[in-house]
Amino acid sequence: MPRLKTGLWVRATLRRFNDAGSSAMVLNKGDEDAGAVLIVLEDTARNQVILREDGSAWVRTNLLNDETINEYLMRQMRYDPDLWVIEINVPDCSVLIEKDLGSRTSDDDEPEELFW
Repeated sequence: MPRLKTGLWVRATLRRFNDAGSSAMVLNKGDEDAGAVLIVLEDTARNQVILREDGSAWVRTNLLNDETINEYLMRQMRYDPDLWVIEINVPDCSVLIEKDLGSRTSDDDEPEELFW
């Protein structure tokens, strides 16, 4: 299954959200080619959600406080030193943005053509 390089996907995602008026930044830089990605969403009410890759989908994990998120992120980075962690500030964490994120993998047997 073809996979877009992580560094390229992360930079494109950050640019897309920053250009749309959100604040998006890298909290931990992982492996440029094949690192996994965790996304921390934070809204204006300081609610936080973690999105993690699961194949070609995103799985949402609701956490209760900063300490729990920090502990979770530290544990994941110890487990996977190639891990990317990005943070995106959104108006409301309850709004699902997973489909807007897309996937770094292609489930198709045929490579997808990109038109710029």
